[in-house]
Amino acid sequence: MLTAMVLAAFILITVHSQETEETITYTQCTDGYEWDPIRQRCKDIDECEIVPDACKGGMKCVNHYGGYLCLPRTAQIIVNEREEAAAAESTSGRNNVIRRTPVDPHRAPPNPTHQIQCAAGYEQSDHNVCQDIDECATGTHNCRTDQVCVNLRGSFSCQCPPGYQKRGDQCVDIDECTLPPYCHHRCVNTPGSYYCQCNAGFQLASNNHTCVDINECDANNPCAQQCYNILGSFICQCNPGFELSSDRINCEDTDECRTSSYICQYQCVNEPGKFSCVCPEGYQVVGGRTCQDINECETTNECREDEICWNYHGGFRCYPRNPCQEPYVLTSENRCVCPVSNAICRELPYSVVYKYMSIRSDRTVPSDIFQIQATTIYPNTINTFRIKSGNENGEFYLRQTSAVSAMLVLVKSLSGPREHIVDLEMLTVNSLNYRTSSVLRLTIIVGPYAF
Repeated sequence: MLTAMVLAAFILITVHSQETEETITYTQCTDGYEWDPIRQRCKDIDECEIVPDACKGGMKCVNHYGGYLCLPRTAQIIVNEREEAAAAESTSGRNNVIRRTPVDPHRAPPNPTHQIQCAAGYEQSDHNVCQDIDECATGTHNCRTDQVCVNLRGSFSCQCPPGYQKRGDQCVDIDECTLPPYCHHRCVNTPGSYYCQCNAGFQLASNNHTCVDINECDANNPCAQQCYNILGSFICQCNPGFELSSDRINCEDTDECRTSSYICQYQCVNEPGKFSCVCPEGYQVVGGRTCQDINECETTNECREDEICWNYHGGFRCYPRNPCQEPYVLTSENRCVCPVSNAICRELPYSVVYKYMSIRSDRTVPSDIFQIQATTIYPNTINTFRIKSGNENGEFYLRQTSAVSAMLVLVKSLSGPREHIVDLEMLTVNSLNYRTSSVLRLTIIVGPYAF
């Protein structure tokens, strides 16, 4: 016969707190038992229900007071209520009897009128057991109005509400902002609580403690044109041709024409976000900024059939195809000859050749601009060159470069638009006192601009 018995007991424990000067009384059960708050007593724990796979090897679990038994699955358990004994009989004919004497540590006395003595903080119930007195519910506590009553086994405790701490017998606010960091950026203490604040450009996360960056560009783009988010802030930028205004948000047009006087060759026109260059009449824009002369003689002009078109910088002019004047006659293009049969021609240059050229206004000086050269060379002759007319103000100088050529040099800057007619004469003499001359009538057209 196997016999196992465990007695249940409860222990009255008193705890003294130096801080609160309170007495806490509670009940503790021995191993195998747990406290039943409804019946106010210790009750057996059914290990067979709560312990997974309590018995091994095909044995079955049988609960016992304060423990459990592992028996063959064929064993029969007989419980005698009167004698409070149990017997187990195996199929082999061998009988094993186990006597169990249950111990009920808080069993009510058989006499219902029996008075029991309860500890302080407890009172006798209708079932003749000691039950806790809830001082908080009955109002028999002495907690202050700013305190919270908490019922304990056999007593009660006066505690401070959340966010407060006891100082003496008073509850004072806890400054959570002085404790280890609750808030990411700033902490604001309030009576019984606190809340967190974030710096500008941040907002509280869902945990109400962490600060996360606000993407101002996505939320509500404050920039007039381009927005770039940065940690805790944002910056605005402008499209090409614009610049940030003083408020660093709006964009103002950049007047490129004011930044430099050389941005365009002729004239700069400012436009919203950009600029454009324009050229005067007779020119066209090349490369966005440079002015190039339009050759009207190749495109369109108003010259007559008996005229030739001569293009110059910024315009064109029409000259007669036959420029000869009496007594000269046209012998070839632009060449007029005075016939020797005419007596008047003896005192005049033998030939006059008409040439045209164009120069830009305010050309740098000195500058070689035109070369005159003899077309026919005679032996034993000497050629000399001079400016016969058209140089009254001394703008030109004729430098002889060889026996048969000379270079016209511009020595004073000319401003246009204007036209200069300069007669260049070549005198030819020989040892037999033969003397003749030829004139090159050069028409110089000065354009209105330096380009």
